Formats: sequence, structure tokens, C-alpha cells
Amino acid sequence: MGEVEVEIWKPRNDKRSYRRAVLSNQLQVLLISDPDTDKAAASMDVHVGSFSDPEGLEGLAHFLEHMLFYSSQKYPLEESYSKYLVEHGGHANAYTSSEQTNFHFDVNADYLTEALDRFSQFFICPLFSPDATSREIKAVDSENSKNLTVDRWRLDQLARLLSSNNHPFHKFGTGNSQTLEIGPKSRGVDTRLELLKFYEAHYSSNLMCLAIYGKESLDILEDLAQEKFSDVGNTGREPPSFLGEPCLREHLQVIIKAVPVKEGHFLELIWPSIPEIKLYEAAPSRYLGHLLGHEADGSLFALLKRLGWANSLSAGEKERSMGFSFFEISIELTDAGQEHMEDIVGLAFQYIDLLHKEGVQEWIFEEIRAVSDMKFHFQDKMTPVNYVMRLANNMQYYPVKDWLAGPLLPRYFDQEAIKKTLERLSPENLRIMWTSKKFEGRANLTEPWYGTAYSLEQIDANMLKRWGNPASEPRLQLPSQNAFIPTDFSLKHPNAEVQYPCLVKSSRMSRLWYKPDTVFKTPKACIIVAFSCPESNFSPEAAVLSSIFSKLLVDYLNEYAYYAEIAGLQYTIQQTLTGFQVSTGGYNHKQITLLEKILDKIVSFVVEEDRFLIIKQPYQQVMYHCSLLLEHQRWHINDYLEVLPYLGAEDLTKFLPRILSRMSYEGFVSGNFTAQEAIVLAEKIERTLSEGPIVKTRAPFPSQIVQERILKLAPGANFFFPAAGLNPQDENSALQVYFQVGQDEAQMNVLLELFILTAKQEVFHQLRSVEQLGYVVVLMQRNDSGTRGAQFIIQSTVKDPQGIDQRVEVFLESFEAILQKLTDDEFKRNVNSLIDMKLEKHKNLWEETSFYWKEIDIGTLKFDRQEAEVAVLKTVEKQHLLDFYNQQFKCACSRRKLSIQVYGTAHIKELELALYNGKSTDKVDPVVLNARIETLSVKDTDQSTIYPALKQELTDNVVPPIESQETKQLPERIDNIFEFKGSQALFGSLKKAHHTELL
Repeated sequence: MGEVEVEIWKPRNDKRSYRRAVLSNQLQVLLISDPDTDKAAASMDVHVGSFSDPEGLEGLAHFLEHMLFYSSQKYPLEESYSKYLVEHGGHANAYTSSEQTNFHFDVNADYLTEALDRFSQFFICPLFSPDATSREIKAVDSENSKNLTVDRWRLDQLARLLSSNNHPFHKFGTGNSQTLEIGPKSRGVDTRLELLKFYEAHYSSNLMCLAIYGKESLDILEDLAQEKFSDVGNTGREPPSFLGEPCLREHLQVIIKAVPVKEGHFLELIWPSIPEIKLYEAAPSRYLGHLLGHEADGSLFALLKRLGWANSLSAGEKERSMGFSFFEISIELTDAGQEHMEDIVGLAFQYIDLLHKEGVQEWIFEEIRAVSDMKFHFQDKMTPVNYVMRLANNMQYYPVKDWLAGPLLPRYFDQEAIKKTLERLSPENLRIMWTSKKFEGRANLTEPWYGTAYSLEQIDANMLKRWGNPASEPRLQLPSQNAFIPTDFSLKHPNAEVQYPCLVKSSRMSRLWYKPDTVFKTPKACIIVAFSCPESNFSPEAAVLSSIFSKLLVDYLNEYAYYAEIAGLQYTIQQTLTGFQVSTGGYNHKQITLLEKILDKIVSFVVEEDRFLIIKQPYQQVMYHCSLLLEHQRWHINDYLEVLPYLGAEDLTKFLPRILSRMSYEGFVSGNFTAQEAIVLAEKIERTLSEGPIVKTRAPFPSQIVQERILKLAPGANFFFPAAGLNPQDENSALQVYFQVGQDEAQMNVLLELFILTAKQEVFHQLRSVEQLGYVVVLMQRNDSGTRGAQFIIQSTVKDPQGIDQRVEVFLESFEAILQKLTDDEFKRNVNSLIDMKLEKHKNLWEETSFYWKEIDIGTLKFDRQEAEVAVLKTVEKQHLLDFYNQQFKCACSRRKLSIQVYGTAHIKELELALYNGKSTDKVDPVVLNARIETLSVKDTDQSTIYPALKQELTDNVVPPIESQETKQLPERIDNIFEFKGSQALFGSLKKAHHTELL
């Protein structure tokens, strides 16, 4: 093995060891030794992507990525690689970009050797069986189908269409059945043979970069790399090179007006630029992105926001390639902003003109460099698989010394490099992508791959002249120096020995938990404060106003808090089912200052009418798209839509004293704070609330305390609900089959997790790989306020949801035989794998904080959950799992099933049959169909009518709070339980949307 020792620059707080190695076949390897890790990982990055697809075989590189997962000469059993990883606590994935294909996996640390052996066969002796090739084309086509109504994919392909035909940027990279099967067959082309040719031509070891992460020493890891990967073939092929600009003169000075799928208006100002990869140490695009994307007072965004024209803005380099790049300013417009496109672009050029006049400022660069240096040296550990994926990608572009740092660390001030990049941002070099539903009916062209309607027009010469000679705008200024940059990185309790959170403050108004950082030893902290407000959700008006209140808080704080975000402090304010939650994280030095500012803004909140109307606008849009409020709370979506148009700023002004009048909070402080600092903070929060200028907050009465509840399905429950998808352009149908298991209990929890671990790879293999039901096929656990369950989630154009439901039932029936055939060794391996997963260490402070906060928030307070459940797992036997499967998933008399079925436009006929018992009409509009669903009466059902008879049994079948407090009388209004109107709702795995929250 040839090897050159090169020092790799690493963060100061990084205790891991690194080494670069070069195998005899010229494969570049980065070895990472972490003796404390419980997960091993590897990533192989191949320097070939969709830019290299042959003409007429669009998507071939992506298709090859799929095929390598199937089997190899050494491991011919299909998907044995994925099965091995799942059985040992791991997973695998891959992606194809324009110029790279990246494969990666993780696995429990003890099983790295065999995992690497299986992984290496991708690049040594893969099998491309004709049968698997045919099946996987359908998977690629299904993946493409799910993207057809996603604006990000649609607009990206439109940008590619409107570029030079002679540049590979112009290509369609995903592929579908037309490009990979139908088209080639019609021309007498064998796709499988072309796949083999592509693999032999491009998968050469000298074009590959491999990163391996394990607990072993560097010497052992190097031996493993040599043993497993030296047989990867080296053809000596030169790396692909794509020179020239994708956008020629005819592609600039144009306005592209596109019709999106979602509501909203977006404006993108795009300039061909100088690739930052070539100048990463000077980072000119980063400097300009910092200024043009700034959000504090004096910034472009602050002015656009003040004018009521923009909701958000970002700026920076968009593409990463050695041959070309784009610099982009992306703006989300308000309705008013949509009418001022020319003025907005004019203001952007006024800010660019300000940068020219003020000159390149070294102090600004030094501030960027100082913050970047701080973030690099105190960066949190990420999961090993994400880490190796990033590093393998870096290895393709950066010198060995910068494999870890990549573009993260600007090194030196280069005034000329910044000037040259700034000069590119001219009106003559501009093209505009402008998207809005308002262009419907006026877009006379269609993008061929995704069907996006658009129009194309030249920018008027007079307009270019005005933009090129902008007047000065005194409200635009360079940012001030950042006072939030921390300077104190000392550790306050480096030797503290506290294993679990402890309660340090308790009163009628508050409970505060505290845990110092005893693991990560970084100058960081996390603070979470959940405010419970009895008035926040007592009516649809209250729920809407509470949500707008939380969004306006973020809006009002933005110009002040943006400096904090730049300096490594993060904060979120979000509505909850019982009030709202404030979270902060990052460096502890100035974190309390930020939280105090947030608290002051809460108690002194003044409603600004213009901002209220702007915040209300996108709020209304997202409700129509079932993304924010379709969470089965107490109130139905139609209730929100009914009250929203009539709510004004004065309503929020009147509502504020009510929401603030009675309030309590539960909080958690973790990290680099002392217990005394946490107690002082708790007292500060109470004092700020109780002495507020608007209202003197008091603790809620006991009868006002809100409890989160969910519907308890009775044994033998077999409910289903069909609905039409709201997007008339989306052919995809979706199914979620939910099996409710029970309330938090150790034995039940581990059996559920063991069932999912044992079954999920079989689910993927049978329903996705063999039956090809769709690209999205998932079996996963659900946890709703402590109530556990399992859910199948499948998206498909091949079968309608009832048909998919039947395939799930067939799978569950056949799974008994798979369980019965499990040998004792296989069963024990699954148990041990689950034990390893449960004992996996937290990677960083926020991950640890989130784990403990979940226990606090739900009320279980089982801080030793992992250890306790591991102890139970060690007593579990195979018969326990069989009994659990029979009771919870097989036996119709004991299991509790809910099937939610969302029908895409490809299956409208089937939905009509489901709704009307075969009385189908010729054509049903999905929106009209949903209106019909909402008015149907509640009927008893056993998979034969659309709605379960739940009303009578609700009062007796409510899962009580974790603390087993007395169940309240439930409200009568339950006619919209379990209603879903779009596949988005099905995939919000973190949202409590699959049960009714009964308060």
C-alpha cells in the first residue's frame, strides 16, 4: 500500500484520530478512529453522476446507484446487505448528484468488518440480474413520480431546461420508465447492457474516495481498508470534467415566470458566478452571501419586510462544481411584494451598489472568519454516517489537509477575489426565476419532464438601465459589529457527576429541571421552556390567534436575534397543543441574554397591524395545504378556515391579556450552566411574567390545567377512512395503517420495537422490491403522548389504498411463518441489536437534552428508560414475540387497527367505489369529493363504510394521562376524528396528527 503522511487539520476539541491512506489501486481512504463510538460507518463517494448519463438514457447513473444494493457474486441473496445492517442496528442509503454518487451505511460498532465486506462488493463484483433490473426501473419511476408535484424538483429542472443544450447541466438526471425502459426498447437498446458498460467505464477506484469510521485503532482500520477494498478495479480513467458555463448570453437577462404547485410567490435572482471551491480559503461568495442575506436592521431583507414585500430571504452560492456556479438571492414574497417585483430587484441592486461604494471591508471578513473558526473548533459530534458522508464528499474537492474543514474555514482576506465575484452580480448577468399561481393562464410553455407551466421573456432594456444605475437608499446599510459573538468558553463544572435531570425549582406557576453537561465538555447549553396557557386553545379563534402570536414573536425578534444566530445561538418559538414553547441552544456565554429578550417581548407584546396581515397570509395558505394545523386537535380544519378571514390585529390585541392572564411553565436547563444559574433563571421567568406591563400573569387554577389525551381504540377495532388528495395534479395515493398497542410500559415497548426491527426489512423487501408497490414503503413506531403503536406508510401510483391495505394484510399473515422460522441465534441477534441501539450514546448536548425533555414533556419521567428496557429485553424469549404478534397484529378480535387512505388522481374511480359502495359516477373532482366526505353521517363499519361508529364509546375509551389522573368528561363534538386530506399529513411523523387530542 502506498501511503503519504499528511497532517489533517481537525477541531481542537476533537479527540478522534485521523489518517489518510492510499491503497495500491489508488483508492483514497480517510480513516477515523473513535474508541468511544457505538456506531461504525463508511461512505464511498464515486466521481460520477447524472452529468455522465449517455444521451437517451437519462437517469442511468441514478439507476445504477439503485442496482448496486441488490446483490453481488459473494452475497447473491437479494438485499442481504440491507438485511445484515438492519439486524445489527444499522441502515444504508445513497444519492446521485450531478457529478458524484455517494453510498453510505452505519452499523453497530462490533459489526464493522462484515459490513465493510458486504459494502465493498458493490464496487468489486455486483450482480445485475435481468429480473432485478426490470423491477428496479419501476422503483426509479416511482421515485420520480413522487417528485412530480414537488416544486423544488420542478423548478430545478426548469432552470436546467433553460440552459445550454451542449452543457450536461441541461439534462434530466432522475430518470423514469420512459428514459430507462420504453425509449431504449423502441430504439433496440438493452438498458441492462448499457448499465454494465456504464459501471465498467466509470466505477474505477482512482475516482473513488472512501471514509471509514470505527472504534478500532487506525492501524486496524487501515488493514481493513486494504483487505476489503484493494480488489476494486482501477481503469486509470480521468475524472470527468465539465467546462464552460451552462447559461450563455441568450439565457441571461430573462424573466422566467413559472406556475408552482403550492401557493405562494417566490423570486430568485440568479447570476453565473465563480466556483467557490476554487477560492474556498478566501470565500468570496460566503462574504457576499453574509451581507446580501443579512436580516438585521439596515439589511435588504429588513427593508423589504418593513415595506411589507417579503417574508424571508436567503443569499449565497447555489451550485457546487469545479466548472461553474450560481450566486442566488431567493425571496419569499408577500401578496403586496408580488406586485412590486421591479422595485424589489431594484433594491437588491441598490444594496449591491452600496457594497461597491463602501468597498470590501476587512473587519467584516475577519468577523466571518472568527465565527467560522469558533464553530469549527467547538462543533458538535454528528452521527458517524452523516460525518463520513460529508467527508467522503469533501475528499473529492479539497486538499488532504482540509478534508475535515472543507469550505467551513475561510483563511485569508482577498479583496480582489471578493471584488471579482461582486462584479458578476450585474443586471447584464442576471436571470430571474419568478413563481406564483398568479401566472396561471398566462404561462404558454411547458417543461417536458415535470409538466411545469412557464413563460419566458426578455428583461426590458430600460429596466436593465435603471437597475444598473440605482439611486442611493439611506435605509440600506452595512451591518454593525456583532455583540453576540461569545468570548467566554470556560467550563463551569467539568467534574460534576450528575446522571439524570433533577427538579431544582417548583411552584404553582413553574417546574424547572436541570442537568449539567458531564459528557460533552463544551461551552454550550440548551434551555427549553414550555408555557401552558389554558386560554390558548379553548376555541378555534383562540387556536388561530395563539399560532399567529407565536409567529409574530419570531417576526418581531428577527432583526435583534439574527446577530445571535450568526454567532452560534439558535432559538425557536412554536405553538403547542397547550400553549407555546421557547427553546434556545448554542454557546452559553450570551444565551440567557437572548432568552431574556424573548421573555421581554412576550410580556410587552404590541400587535403591528401590517405585520399581522402579512403573517396571517402564509398561515392561511399552509392550512389549505394541510401542513400546520391539520393535527387533529379539538377543532376541525374547517373551523379554523371559517374564523380566519374575520380575525384582525385588534382581535389579537384583545386576546393577549387572556392568554397571558393565567399561565404556567415547565422548563429544562442543560449544559454549561450551574444549578444556581438555572434557579435564578426560573425566578427571572416568573418575575417577568408576574410583573408584565400588559397583564400580571398568575398561575392557572387546578381545574384549568390542560391534559393531552388521545383516543383509545377498543380490541377488535377495524376502522378506515378514505379521502381524496387535495392536489389535483398528484397521481400518488398514500396509505397509513396504524395499529395501536398500548400505553407506556417496558415489556410492551421492547416487544413492539423488536417486532418492528424483525419485520421492517422484510416489509421493504416484499412490498417495495418484490411487489413494487411504491418508492416510499416504511414500517415504523409511533409514540403519541406515551401511547405506542406501529404504522405502515406506503405511497403508490400502482395500487389504490384499499389494494395496498390488502397487501399489508397478506404480508402480516405471511409474517407468522417468518417469525416461526427464526432460529434461536437469529432471534438472539435481533435482541442484542436492539440492546445495542438502546445503549447507543448521545452524540451531542442537544440530542441528550431532547431525550430527557421528551420524558419531561410527556410526563413519564423515566430518565433511566434505556437501561430499564434493556434489562427487560434480556428476559424476552421468542414465544413472547410470537404472542405479541398474534395479539397486536394478526388476531382480528384483539388488534386495534386504523387505516387512513388518501386517494390520488390515478385512483379516483376506486375512491368513488369506496365511498358509494360501487355507485360510481363518471368523474369526481377531488375537492368536491372532500366536501362530500365531511357531510357524511357516522355509521358502524367493518371495512365496508367510510366512518367508524365511535361516538358512543368515546367517553369510556380515552387513554388517561401518564400520571393516571381522573378522566374528564369528553366533549360531544367528535364528528371529524381521523379525517385526513392529503398525503403530507401522513408523513408528518413528528406531528400528533393520527389521533384526536382530547383535552
